[in-house]
Amino acid sequence: MNERRQQRIKRVVQQRQNGIIVVLEDIHDPHNSAAILRTCDAMGIQNIWYIFEKEKRYNPKRIGKATSSSANKWLDFQIFLSTASCVDELKKQGYTIVVTALHDNAVSLLDKEFDEEKIAVIVGNEHSGASETAIKSADVILQIPMLGFVQSMNVSVAAAMVLWEMTKQRYGKFTLPSSEQQKLLDDFLVRAKK
Repeated sequence: MNERRQQRIKRVVQQRQNGIIVVLEDIHDPHNSAAILRTCDAMGIQNIWYIFEKEKRYNPKRIGKATSSSANKWLDFQIFLSTASCVDELKKQGYTIVVTALHDNAVSLLDKEFDEEKIAVIVGNEHSGASETAIKSADVILQIPMLGFVQSMNVSVAAAMVLWEMTKQRYGKFTLPSSEQQKLLDDFLVRAKK
């Protein structure tokens, strides 16, 4: 591997955000999932958790290479077979749970400050949205204000908007500790050879 490639990998590692997990709850279309993975990589988010409780399970490492621009090669995944087990694990690890949903108690994305040390963002199914389990477990229910006639965005677009706002607010404040950067760098150098 040439020096230029090594330096690019090192730069990416230095910009990875600490304390964010994106949770994809029963996303039906693997292409939507892959588009969200591309956004996660672009925003420096390393950890993506999948919930396959109602939808058919697929392998996030093998989906949508064209859609994700092979972002899935660089991301870390965890799979859960129920929303309840995923939420339990997030709470055990001390994450603030933010669920995107059309809901009477939702906070506008324009008003939310993403200053928590550990945040998990749960994005729900394209057709039915976030589950009742996810909504009931939320510390914050988040909604993108819609100024036109349509009520919602495509799930990958909505996720991108939320993750961009989070990244804008948190940029440079929540980076990986140096020991985790070194571990991730070593891991990325191995992945680069595959």
